[in-house]
Amino acid sequence: MATPHQTGKFYGPGGLWKSKKKQNEAAVPESPFRNDEKFDVEHVSNTSLDPTDASQPARRRREAPPLVRDLAPEERARLEKVLVKKVDLRLLPMLILMYLMNYLDRNNIAAARLAGLEDELGLTGTQYLTCVSILFVGYILMQVPSNLFMNKIGKPSLYLPTCMVVWGVISAATAAAESFGGLVAIRFFLGFVEAAYFPGCLFLLSSWYTRKELGFRTAILYSGSLMSGAFSGLITAGITGGMDGKQGLRAWRWLFIIEGVITIAIAFVAYFILPDFPRTTTWLTENERQLAVWRLDEDIGEDDWTGSQNQTFWHGMKLAFQDIKMWNLMVLLFCFVASGTVTNLFPTIVGTLGYSNINSLLLTVPPYVLGVITTFLNSWHADRTGERYFHITLPLYFAVIAFIIAAATIKTAPRYLAMMLMIPGVYTGYVVALAWISNTLPRPPAKRAAALAAINAVSNASSIYASYMYPKSAGPRYVVAMSVNCVTAFIAIVAATVLRFTLVHLNKKLDRGEVVEGAVAVGEAVPGEAARKGFRFVL
Repeated sequence: MATPHQTGKFYGPGGLWKSKKKQNEAAVPESPFRNDEKFDVEHVSNTSLDPTDASQPARRRREAPPLVRDLAPEERARLEKVLVKKVDLRLLPMLILMYLMNYLDRNNIAAARLAGLEDELGLTGTQYLTCVSILFVGYILMQVPSNLFMNKIGKPSLYLPTCMVVWGVISAATAAAESFGGLVAIRFFLGFVEAAYFPGCLFLLSSWYTRKELGFRTAILYSGSLMSGAFSGLITAGITGGMDGKQGLRAWRWLFIIEGVITIAIAFVAYFILPDFPRTTTWLTENERQLAVWRLDEDIGEDDWTGSQNQTFWHGMKLAFQDIKMWNLMVLLFCFVASGTVTNLFPTIVGTLGYSNINSLLLTVPPYVLGVITTFLNSWHADRTGERYFHITLPLYFAVIAFIIAAATIKTAPRYLAMMLMIPGVYTGYVVALAWISNTLPRPPAKRAAALAAINAVSNASSIYASYMYPKSAGPRYVVAMSVNCVTAFIAIVAATVLRFTLVHLNKKLDRGEVVEGAVAVGEAVPGEAARKGFRFVL
């Protein structure tokens, strides 16, 4: 068996292969890459997962493109910092705006209830709750096909804004609803189209940022939904106080019209701002494009999106569904969202405090503001430390306490304290869990797209039944709903614990130089190149 000294090769800093002798470097054919050519260059090497095992077959090893390889470390660090800042400024503000409207258009029916929707349409019994729930049926059905389709065409800059235009039109059309049946139909199709956005955004972020950068960027994205909760109360309070009866329309109709028009306007701006994937984004220079692709390759050890011809629907789904880690993550995210369904009817819950409709809407704002602050701080620290488990589970303990308080008392002060803790308790850890998906199932992109969409779809299934746990007759304590939320928050803690033990076990196998395969990481979940470069799962 050949040794590293015999082959002249050894592990250098960062786990990259180095050559001990110049003649070994000369043995590798020089890259034919030029500035105007594609840079997905690969060379054949006799190195393998075990550098001492000469019996293993030859493997293909990628090398950095020339414009990156020739950079001094200090210059590369400077250019990478400039690149990330450029992508941040171009990508994140628009995604936040789009997600704010996505969440606002989806959940404004809760605020519309206080603005007269239920009374004017004559909704009785559980009809209003059915209108809330039906959206998530369409939302679930479309997520996996949508994400796989976006990955296939490779044009998120066209796909996501187009979906936004359509859901903006549907949202505005809610103002024309005259009956229970009409509102149900509109809500179903709204969910069907809105399904494209959130998993598509998660996939787009994971196509641009390394694992250590992804958690905080996911938090920035999700801040759009938390801010929408705050803005929804403020906007509805303003419309209810100033536009009720204008042009013969009730305030809730103006709410859908105004928010739908704003959604369409933002979508048209997004056509000119959103990027595609690193290889196909035209507003990057050639140097920036090479660096954007290579730094992701270096982080994981496998190239990401290379072209639509390499992305297959069924292969990505098969890889995702064969990986047990995806099912563990699915349980974790399902329980997170199940606990967070309290936000679907949050204005109704706050309304049980006994204040006027406008004051109740205003009281929904502080919990969301606190949620934004704690989410940013927690995600920033999670990325800074490279830790995920405790940043996910510790906030959930506060959620458990909040749900217990809400179910145990009818006193105003403790109940509002519980409401203040519910949203931060759930969503502070939730955004870190979202980043954990891409950290744990990084490549290939078709698998990551399928996993993100499938997990998000299944997790939102809880929203179908959750609305029925909040009938007006169950207020003010909502004992059943708060008890279920408490249990699902605890199960989320258990699921995160199981996943951490699984990843620790896999990392120990990688430390021993073993190939991680089979039921735990099937096929391309941990590619050989990644293991050779020192890939480890984020805990």
